Amino acid sequence: MSEVRAQLYQVKKISVIAKGADVLVREYVLGPGEFIPWHHHTQVSDHYYGLEGVVRIESRAPAVRRELNPGESASVTFPTAHHVSNSSRKPCRFLLIQGVGKYDFVKEE
Repeated sequence: MSEVRAQLYQVKKISVIAKGADVLVREYVLGPGEFIPWHHHTQVSDHYYGLEGVVRIESRAPAVRRELNPGESASVTFPTAHHVSNSSRKPCRFLLIQGVGKYDFVKEE
């Protein structure tokens, strides 16, 4: 099953792996230069797991920049503002596990 949030941002591919009342698991593929814009969540934390290529995760307050290679993981707890991107010339692929709580996406500038 594929879910694309065209109204919020556009990336190469988003596949829903599992969806429950308070947990959402998706596989993302970001093409070169693609990104998920700055945003935060009010109830769920994001847990990233690198599958292919290098995915960059940046946060504000605290300001942290992390690059995940395949097999590496990182988390961003709510309500930390964060941004996810692919700055390489090859696609990156990662799992995003969100929970436990009600999912939302609050865009930031």
